[in-house]
Amino acid sequence: MILDPLLDLFRGKAVTIPPLDGAFRPNTRLDDAGIFSTLSQPDNLTVSNGRLIASSGNALFSIEPGKDPVVLKTFPAPVTAVAASATGELAVGLETGQLFFGGRNLELPAAVKCITALAFTPDGTLWLANGSSEHSPSAWTTDLMQKGRSGSLWKKNPVSSDFKRIADRIAFPYGLHPTPTGVVVSESWAHRLVHINSADASRRTVLDHLPGYPARLSSASGGGAWLSLFAPRNRLIEFILREGQYRRDMMAEVPREYWIAPALAPSRSFLEPLQCGGIKTMGIHKPWSPSRSYGLVVRLDDQMQPLDSFHSRANGARHGVCSAVEMNSQLFAASKGGDCILALSTEPEKAQ
Repeated sequence: MILDPLLDLFRGKAVTIPPLDGAFRPNTRLDDAGIFSTLSQPDNLTVSNGRLIASSGNALFSIEPGKDPVVLKTFPAPVTAVAASATGELAVGLETGQLFFGGRNLELPAAVKCITALAFTPDGTLWLANGSSEHSPSAWTTDLMQKGRSGSLWKKNPVSSDFKRIADRIAFPYGLHPTPTGVVVSESWAHRLVHINSADASRRTVLDHLPGYPARLSSASGGGAWLSLFAPRNRLIEFILREGQYRRDMMAEVPREYWIAPALAPSRSFLEPLQCGGIKTMGIHKPWSPSRSYGLVVRLDDQMQPLDSFHSRANGARHGVCSAVEMNSQLFAASKGGDCILALSTEPEKAQ
């Protein structure tokens, strides 16, 4: 209705969150899964020459069953993105905005400062997601609270050393899934997946109204993709995002870890927001509470529509899943908030 924006000044505007229903029906599959490897804040997973590779802090690790993680390479700054080419070569993005590939530091455009995701196509084309032109990857909560839309999408052809900007004004691109005509981008602050055509930069929303903040994408066997959602949406955070003066005061006066914002893990501090009966009753953490952190991985079909999901609910321990990859008919999920990599069956959950 055309009158709705005017009427909202008097009646207020409802804060609605998409329900966890259908393919998003809550379960405890992430908390029930076996720990494949223990690793401090694992972030990005990829598969290179049949090996599972994980980033953690300033290093890349090779992960094998029954063995401790082995350091493959260390870098001068935290690793923020990693991808493997068809030949097994690794592209590695850092917190400083540097990109390493083929043993050298690639020269990037000055606008690229926040590498959040990388993805190769079979022919060697490299896609790069620049989350923000103003903030580093570790300052993602600041970008969200400032309602940032300064992210951009870049591409490098196999025969070129230069990156070409394909699209900009993206609300924190955090995941990439190449297609024959372009790439599907997870637009975190807009809670959606968007297909961007590489020829004319046209955009088409393929999945909207997600119940959380989408992170990285990876290919699924048989077509489709795996999507990680690193934190849930809730009504209080959505409300805060609409209150500009309160949000600015909060950012200026309150330490960042206590902001009313999404989180990668539950806080143990009494200063954490959303306490009292909203999260705990008689000392018991409610599984249905409006938590700032959650664990969620979604299986998407070849049209990028949800088929199945894996959860760690508000009272769970495997939160902050930023990446999941499939290898040898198993799904591996990196729980950054749970300090572990999980191994799960890719078979759909049977109806109860």
